[in-house]
Amino acid sequence: MSEFDLDLRNAEEQLEGGDDGGSEVVLGVLDGGTDPDEWIGAVEAGKILVLNVEGDLNRLAAGFAREVRDAGGTLMRFRGFLVVTPPGVGIDTDRLS
Repeated sequence: MSEFDLDLRNAEEQLEGGDDGGSEVVLGVLDGGTDPDEWIGAVEAGKILVLNVEGDLNRLAAGFAREVRDAGGTLMRFRGFLVVTPPGVGIDTDRLS
């Protein structure tokens, strides 16, 4: 077997090391009970939203959908959920076809 150098001393610290530039996934319910500015703020902060839609999607998302799209984000309905991603985070739908 070949030898390799693996430094485990700092591994735990790196795994728990706060913001590494990765996105956080926020699970929520889209039912009109949350201020649309909260959803916009979460997406602007780089978070991915997975929202269970309870009601008319067009009406419920009207307060933030345009702002998210105009900023370069993506919105996609999948089954009973709305997936919202910030700019630079795509949604791969290749396995749906």
